[in-house]
Amino acid sequence: MELLMVFKALSNETRINMLIWLKQPHLHFPAEELEDYDANLGVCVSDITQKAGLSPSTTSDYLSILQKCGLIEATRVGQWTYYKRNEGAIKTLNKLIQKAF
Repeated sequence: MELLMVFKALSNETRINMLIWLKQPHLHFPAEELEDYDANLGVCVSDITQKAGLSPSTTSDYLSILQKCGLIEATRVGQWTYYKRNEGAIKTLNKLIQKAF
């Protein structure tokens, strides 16, 4: 895990919020949007886009940044893409920060 890449990803409030929302989706997304929620898949990109209030392209860019540094994982099902946190990577990041700082 490259810390500089992770810190750049976390330098944006909306990307940080996306990680917070994905930690506990049932607290941050309306129940009707999560009707078919599967913890193994995560949250549909369209629901994240709506919550963030961003354009689909900006949301996709933000999610891509988080994915490239390993903080989230994507699963494609048909035409839909779902995102969830990579808890293992977040734990590793926490350990690296504690060790380095």
